[in-house]
Amino acid sequence: MADCNETLRELERFLDHELPPSAKHAVDRHLDGCLDCLQAFDFHAELKQVIATKARYVSVPDGLLARIEACFGLEPDDILDL
Repeated sequence: MADCNETLRELERFLDHELPPSAKHAVDRHLDGCLDCLQAFDFHAELKQVIATKARYVSVPDGLLARIEACFGLEPDDILDL
């Protein structure tokens, strides 16, 4: 990554392990030398973890899962196979 803007644009893909190896390496190198970006990445990583933890205990409203499945053209049991 050439600069902070490019690095921060890749934030979510980096945290979700969706970057190709060369891009991940570039982000890692940038984070090694940029405290501001490292702090932003740390904040987002921690926030993502807190949301994931809290979401485990929230029940899905009746009918919501069926509506989501319909949006993706899935049958009710297909979601379990994802």
